[in-house]
Amino acid sequence: MIKCIATDMDGTLLNSMQQISEENKAAILKAQKAGVEVVVATGRSYQEATYVLNKKGITCPIICVNGAEVRSKEGEVISATPISKQVAREVAAKLEEMDIYFEVYTDKGTYSVDLEKAVSILVDIVVTANPEVDPEFVRQKAEARRRDGLVHPIDDYETLFNNDEFRIYKFLAFSFDMDKLKAASESLKELEDLNVTKSGVENIEITHRNAQKGIALEAFVNARGISLSETMAIGDNFNDVSMFEKAGRAVAMGNASPGIKSLCDWVTDTNDESGVGKAILEVL
Repeated sequence: MIKCIATDMDGTLLNSMQQISEENKAAILKAQKAGVEVVVATGRSYQEATYVLNKKGITCPIICVNGAEVRSKEGEVISATPISKQVAREVAAKLEEMDIYFEVYTDKGTYSVDLEKAVSILVDIVVTANPEVDPEFVRQKAEARRRDGLVHPIDDYETLFNNDEFRIYKFLAFSFDMDKLKAASESLKELEDLNVTKSGVENIEITHRNAQKGIALEAFVNARGISLSETMAIGDNFNDVSMFEKAGRAVAMGNASPGIKSLCDWVTDTNDESGVGKAILEVL
């Protein structure tokens, strides 16, 4: 019997318009009513995750920034696994040297030195993956990150690294040059205590090596007296693999790559077909 369901957000719980379908919402609420623990496990910051969840009236614990932070359904920080400030400086230096745009995720939100580039990159990614979508509509959605304070402007990331009030959780780097991304990934893996993964074709995500969704999920269920064999994980990309390796039932989205699907026990429908909701109803 499944007692805990962990779902990724982008490409999984969210459709291509970055929204939660009514079918997915209904399935989550049904699971919660049945006493099943539902937890969102995302690469997003807590602020960006709750922004979307709150719009749908969904309240649940959240494994944020790939496991670097875990919060209760009330928003209390349960655990935190930041990157050291010195390693963070080294990561930033390598990415800047390779001319790769990146954002820095902290316990106080996400920061960017170029908000316009943050918007344009997101638009390019969504439109490339969904050519039928109106680019202007996508831009309006992307600009909501800036308008609603989900990504903050900063002149220099060193401001974050020099301030003890900030915990550095993740670097999210983007490039449409696959060779450049691969080279950056290999170079960053040489640094101590880092985990480098992907949540999309055009990005890499850099966290502490212990900040992984699977590690966070295992600690989460253990604290609630739930076994991993009673846990289902749903996702679509490589930053979900650590969950797939831990959970008793691993579910890939229909829009996941063949490589991701091959790692899972079951494949559900795509994120535009409410695959998460269908996976939940299947086990209920």
